[in-house]
Amino acid sequence: MADCKLTLLSILLIFIIYISQSLSSLLPEIKKQEDQEPYVGINIGTDVSNLVSPADLVSFLQLQKITHIRLYDANSDILKALAKTKIRVMISVPNNQLLGIGASNATAATWIGRNVAAYYPQTLITAIAVGDEVLTTVPSSAPILIPAIESLYSALVASNLHTQIKISTPNAASIILDPFPPSQAYFNQTLTPIITQLLQFCSRTKSPLMMNLYPYYVFMQNKGVVPLENSLFKPLTPSKEMVDPNTLLHYTNVLDAMVDSVYSSISNLNFSDVVVLVTETGWPSKGDSKEPYATIDNANTYNSNLIKHVLDRSGTPLHPEITSSVYLYELFNEDLRSTPISEANWGLFYGNSTPVYLLHVSGSGTFLANDTTNQTYCIAMDTIDAKTLQTALDWACGPGRANCSEIQPGETCYQPNNVKNHASYAFDSYYQKEGRNAGSCDFKGVAMITTTDPNCEIQGK
Repeated sequence: MADCKLTLLSILLIFIIYISQSLSSLLPEIKKQEDQEPYVGINIGTDVSNLVSPADLVSFLQLQKITHIRLYDANSDILKALAKTKIRVMISVPNNQLLGIGASNATAATWIGRNVAAYYPQTLITAIAVGDEVLTTVPSSAPILIPAIESLYSALVASNLHTQIKISTPNAASIILDPFPPSQAYFNQTLTPIITQLLQFCSRTKSPLMMNLYPYYVFMQNKGVVPLENSLFKPLTPSKEMVDPNTLLHYTNVLDAMVDSVYSSISNLNFSDVVVLVTETGWPSKGDSKEPYATIDNANTYNSNLIKHVLDRSGTPLHPEITSSVYLYELFNEDLRSTPISEANWGLFYGNSTPVYLLHVSGSGTFLANDTTNQTYCIAMDTIDAKTLQTALDWACGPGRANCSEIQPGETCYQPNNVKNHASYAFDSYYQKEGRNAGSCDFKGVAMITTTDPNCEIQGK
């Protein structure tokens, strides 16, 4: 009888092993991120008047707890200043250098020697971005893109750095056609030969497919179709979620849909082991009259929610098992950039290192210490009319249960007796009561976060 039980147990174990192997073969071959946490990095453009010195830049990065950066070149002074820090840097080959590198292995080897081997490992160079949106912005250089990538990779191999440093090329979202629903997305067929070679390289070298993905532009090009809330990662009612009719997957934000459109396009070319790295994404804080949604509030909302989304390791509906790392665009407002106005207003900080706005990412790790949520207050905006403010004030002091006793007639904060000051006091009372939660300083768009305490006694009212 014992032998019989042992035989049954053995059969059961064999069956379990068979089933588990069968199930695992059905899972996507995309490498799970068990060995590396997803991260949020930041792009550093240098079209900035009075840009801080490399040494001051590195000190600023450390102060802000920024651990991953991307440069648009291989600036020697910045790379030297990054030595012996823990900041990981992606360097870039500018588009105007592709021709020489793609045509000559010797030139590629020289480039690696001068810009990588000279600094590594003291400076933690982790990736090389070869060109930027080459296939769509300089299509004449497309034929030499893959040769340039291969030549640089061969030079890394010769220096025994190919396992530590990845190589790829950032692509514009426009290389993908019919991006929604994601399951129907596919690469522009005129680019398929080159993209296939790129994916073969990424698969062979375990490098990511780099993509520049901007929900801002999707929203601007599809106003009335794509709700603003979907673009900004705002909470949605089920009726506002985007649904892929082929997979029945629900999308609560545009970026996830864009990432999954890339994965579907990759799958259509029969690759299943290439991950997506978002090398650029962001939202402008200021625009011209044709860009009314380029506002500080929307930029703050997008970038704050994006950071939470990545650090929460939420994955995407199609691939919940993998969360793409992203690089925010960008660190500084590049005030030397030309029109439209938004081009100069993508930064989290001005060139003098003061914040353009205060991110609200508390509880999502230590990234970006300019989140001063523990020292922030909620006040009424300057541009709101008195009637609208009064309605918000009535709610805060009524259903919102803010402490409004000090703004009653004869009390300490009653003067100056105007709606804006009373509203600011009430809004901040509610905001503090709610634990300084970013969503508790809105009041239907009439309030804003500030570092100036509206308490009348502090302000000497």
